[in-house]
Amino acid sequence: MPAEGRGPDLRQARDVTRPRRLAQSPATPLERVRTLQTSLQAKAKAEPAFRFYSLWDKVCRADVLEEAYRACRRNDGAPGCDGMTFDQITAHGQERWLEELRQELRAGDYRPQPLLRVWIPKSNGGQRPLGIPCIRDRVVEMAVLLVLGPIPRVRLRRPEDKLRGGPAAQSVWLPSGTGRQNGDSPSLLARQRPWAVGGGRR
Repeated sequence: MPAEGRGPDLRQARDVTRPRRLAQSPATPLERVRTLQTSLQAKAKAEPAFRFYSLWDKVCRADVLEEAYRACRRNDGAPGCDGMTFDQITAHGQERWLEELRQELRAGDYRPQPLLRVWIPKSNGGQRPLGIPCIRDRVVEMAVLLVLGPIPRVRLRRPEDKLRGGPAAQSVWLPSGTGRQNGDSPSLLARQRPWAVGGGRR
């Protein structure tokens, strides 16, 4: 116990609270990404009119890119037009490869590569075209999805729109004051205003 007339030992209190703070902080990249997604989703739900202007720095975060790479690695898939495979990235050094990609994104030097076009045979004798992106492009796309995915999920108007990849043209809605004119069809409105997303007005 501290001597009479003296305050508590603050150094001992700091030693006790420091491990507790470390234990409470997210340890793995997956936990940190989930914390970020929860925060973005809560903000979008609490303030529907809020505009997220500063999200690129979230996409460039090391933990987001690492988790995006892990998701792409689980999906595996053929290499793109550059011929780079996951085994080659491992030999090059995964952390080094991700850091190089991160620096390109932060500096604005990143440019997506062309898709590799392959043809998949169909049961009726025809062929179906398939575009295969490079692994680096897949990782960037997944990183963007990890950051942007939670935001529109809470802003969709109809529950059925949350269960599919994208709403049909028939369910397109526009901001107030931009309704149909001159008998325009929903599909025409969607082509004229690609920023209008599916929601719930009928």
